[in-house]
Amino acid sequence: MKTPPPLTIGIEEEFQVIDPKTRELRSHISEIFEEGKLTLKERLKPEMHQSVIEGGTEICRDIAAARRDVVGLRHHLAELARKNGLRIAAAGTHPFSHWADVGITPDARYEQIVSDLQVVARANLIFGLHVHIGIDDRDDAVHIMNAARYFLPHLLALTANSPFWLGHDTGWHSYRSKIFDKFPRTNIPDYYGSYAEYESFINLLLRTNCIKDRKQVWYDIRPHPHFQTLEFRVCDIPMRADETIAIAALIQALVAKLWKLLNQNLGFRLYRRALIMENKWRAARWGLDGKLIDFRKEEEVPTPYLIEEILDFVDDVVDDLGSREEVGRIRWILQHGNGAARQLAVHRQTGEFTSVMDFVAAETEQGLGLAETRKEESLDAHRAR
Repeated sequence: MKTPPPLTIGIEEEFQVIDPKTRELRSHISEIFEEGKLTLKERLKPEMHQSVIEGGTEICRDIAAARRDVVGLRHHLAELARKNGLRIAAAGTHPFSHWADVGITPDARYEQIVSDLQVVARANLIFGLHVHIGIDDRDDAVHIMNAARYFLPHLLALTANSPFWLGHDTGWHSYRSKIFDKFPRTNIPDYYGSYAEYESFINLLLRTNCIKDRKQVWYDIRPHPHFQTLEFRVCDIPMRADETIAIAALIQALVAKLWKLLNQNLGFRLYRRALIMENKWRAARWGLDGKLIDFRKEEEVPTPYLIEEILDFVDDVVDDLGSREEVGRIRWILQHGNGAARQLAVHRQTGEFTSVMDFVAAETEQGLGLAETRKEESLDAHRAR
């Protein structure tokens, strides 16, 4: 029997930095980075657009450690933003700020991407969640990637949190995913028979100047080019820390279950990329409110039903991982709706995008123990009475 992979967890969240008065994105956030580097070290990173700030956890041994890191990082970042007259907000797109009004971070790599992709790169003002699961055997990582592709639309449906763009209701639950579609080398990857085959493809792209470095392969799932991890990149950033933890726990459980099957020579049925892409566009369009294709039955099935099937699929590994409670919080999302559904409900009620942003910012800080948030929640409760 092979030694099990470490199944460590690393989580990266991309946050909006907004002006609390106008609720618009703020471009110049250097003060946050300068101060944040003193307390958060390398866990805080700028992104291509100056209104995006990425927070990354340490390498976490289990979901409990990941929870501490995610909540602690959000707490520090929210306090740092408030100290500088700003707020952070977790949504896949901003409802009304225009990408042309947001500056590009001075960096040679970002400048090269903009030079290569032009307006496609400039307009790529989106905010995602990336989850890394530790797998030290690269062939195992590729085989698990092949199988895990099936679950990517389900993860997108759960995290879809970007219904608005440039002041419009797009009709999509994850418009972020449609914006990112314009980049090359995105979406669901093809099947690869081995890590050597995957590497051969990457090396061909490098030799022919398709890419400048390995990180420019932006698949929804990929063996990370530098870390011994399988990286899931399909998700919008969820609003609440609890949602991020639930999704990370589910992803870890999926990888653990797929490795268990692989190690027992059982495997998982592989489906064509074209079929999985059919489910991905459905997930992006309707989120949890629509239907996905059950490939085995060859019929449409309500998406929440298939999510429940996934929870049953991983049920035999979650206790060993110590993540039953966190995985169980997926049902909270099924009950209350993904971020897109909740944003749309606020907009239907108020008709104002500023109210949507107030809601997103409050949800982003939910459960972080911030004094200002507790005060605001108390005032809201008083007004409701």
